[in-house]
Amino acid sequence: MIERYTRPEMGRIWTLENRYQKFLDIEVAVCQVLAESGTIPREAARDIEHKAAFSVERILEIEKTTRHDVVAFTRCVAESLGAESRFFHYGLTSYDVVDTALSLLLQEAARLLARGLSELSRALQEQALVHRDTVMVGRTHGVHAEPITLGLKFALWWDELGRHAHRLQQATEAVSYGKISGAVGTYAQLDPGVEEQVCRRLGLKPAPISTQILQRDNHAEFISVLALLASTLDKFAVEIRSLQKTEVREVEEPFYAGQKGSSAMPHKRNPVSCEQISGLARLVRAHAGVALENMPLWHERDISHSSAERVIFPDATILLDYMIHQMVRIISGLHVYPENMQANLEKTLGLVYSQNVLLSLVEGGISREEAYDRVQQHAMQAWETRTPFKQLLQQDPWISSRLTMEELEACFDYRRNLRHVPRIFQRLGLQK
Repeated sequence: MIERYTRPEMGRIWTLENRYQKFLDIEVAVCQVLAESGTIPREAARDIEHKAAFSVERILEIEKTTRHDVVAFTRCVAESLGAESRFFHYGLTSYDVVDTALSLLLQEAARLLARGLSELSRALQEQALVHRDTVMVGRTHGVHAEPITLGLKFALWWDELGRHAHRLQQATEAVSYGKISGAVGTYAQLDPGVEEQVCRRLGLKPAPISTQILQRDNHAEFISVLALLASTLDKFAVEIRSLQKTEVREVEEPFYAGQKGSSAMPHKRNPVSCEQISGLARLVRAHAGVALENMPLWHERDISHSSAERVIFPDATILLDYMIHQMVRIISGLHVYPENMQANLEKTLGLVYSQNVLLSLVEGGISREEAYDRVQQHAMQAWETRTPFKQLLQQDPWISSRLTMEELEACFDYRRNLRHVPRIFQRLGLQK
């Protein structure tokens, strides 16, 4: 089922063809460095560079016998080299190649994810600016609180996405290490300088210390960042789903000509893409747990992490890449209904301005406790009788003796609540 969520560029990264090509790139780089130091003949390195080839089909065929993918790979390549094959994989252990290749694959995947984040960031920035002054009700605990703008929601999401871009960059650095240190990390067969030169050629940093493998805390950090990002996309999706409910209908994910919402009910326009993102986020978060489990291994390594990693790295990056671009499509094409926002803002008959009234009374010299109790009394009456809140306040002599009609009227102006929105945008660097 993962193929359903695989976009071509990300899918190509995790093909066997690309994985084994990374193996070959590493092996050739090692041969070149060894030739420069005089460890192997220069002619052999040159022949390996130009003649070494592999076939995924042939590797899989050999692996049926060897039951070891790296041995199958080296034997397949050896068939294309002849006598010079004795210098291929010289002094290396399997995970010198496998882990260094994994770092290169994760770098490739991270670059695609970063590109997708940039697209989503631009979409959020555009919507934040368009809807900076689109007034709606803010909700806490699912209950109407005070006025906000839709642009503030988008600006908040844009800011959070910026933090993820920074985290992804750091996590990519954390997995941008290679190792050519041998069977238990002691450089028993090759000098540490070989590792340094090979990593430099590959665009990696040499691990300061390793065992048979690179240590998995860095990989767990990478997957954890992907899980954090997936959870943020889930957060966006949950909010859109909530605001798309029929009784709210303030925003709606795109619904296209010919699209169907239900096999039984022709009227349905369901938030299926947002629900899909919420579901896939659970998978990515689960992969982070597996990555943490992969950290404690026996001694200088065991193989318990390997099988899990063949699932979690392709899956997490493929799913997240798909989720990011789904969210780009949703945010860019979001249907917005300002008239419903206005109607919902007025649904509680002015109760969203209760704090304005409270503070106006306090500014007039009333104790906060007395003012709170008086305002709450009318607020509860408005809830229960469906009488406009301002009307109840106007009819109370205690209120009218302390607030003029103009002062009370000013309490019910949403612009009082939203006067600092431009400054928030300025602070974020979001300017029209």
